[in-house]
Amino acid sequence: MKLIGNHTSPFVRKVRIVLAEKKIEYDFELENPGAPDTKVPAHNPLGKIPVLILDDETPLFDSRVIVEYIDNVTPNNKLLPAPNRERAEVKRWEAAADGLLDAAVAMIYESRRAKKEQSPAWIERQQGKVLRTLEFMSEQLGENAHCMGTHFSLADVAVGTALGYLGFRFPDIKWQESHPNLGKLFDKLMQRPSFAETAPRE
Repeated sequence: MKLIGNHTSPFVRKVRIVLAEKKIEYDFELENPGAPDTKVPAHNPLGKIPVLILDDETPLFDSRVIVEYIDNVTPNNKLLPAPNRERAEVKRWEAAADGLLDAAVAMIYESRRAKKEQSPAWIERQQGKVLRTLEFMSEQLGENAHCMGTHFSLADVAVGTALGYLGFRFPDIKWQESHPNLGKLFDKLMQRPSFAETAPRE
């Protein structure tokens, strides 16, 4: 398999973490989807990363689709339970984390526009989504060791990836201080090689 992505995209990182947890080898092809000569649209018509190219050259895109496929490739270290309420709750965690990331990435893109073209109201709206989702995550986590209670799952992968991206791009959002339980979870996750070795960087 080949993964197309880069070191800054949190959605690519989520996939890389799952590949590491499942102990699946792959080739990593660096691509900047915003570059004029990007090859990403040849594999994903949406022009987004990550894209996972299977051995038969079939491209998979959208991180949620990719991680679910990967989790079913091998039986070891299952990150998603069988279809039931618990699975729906894991996917809810993932939806919240991915939604937080969508809002955070939107803030980055807006801030990179010319100053006179930026919309402070738009940025404030996206930041509100981020802050509300952090509050939701903190309330749902409570004093649990992991998002789903006692065991590591895709929910932790998604939440840890989202928190890591905030630390990378928005250090002024002091979520560790506001939500110490999330900070404790994040510190625990960063002790796993899959998280430590995929930390975002330029």
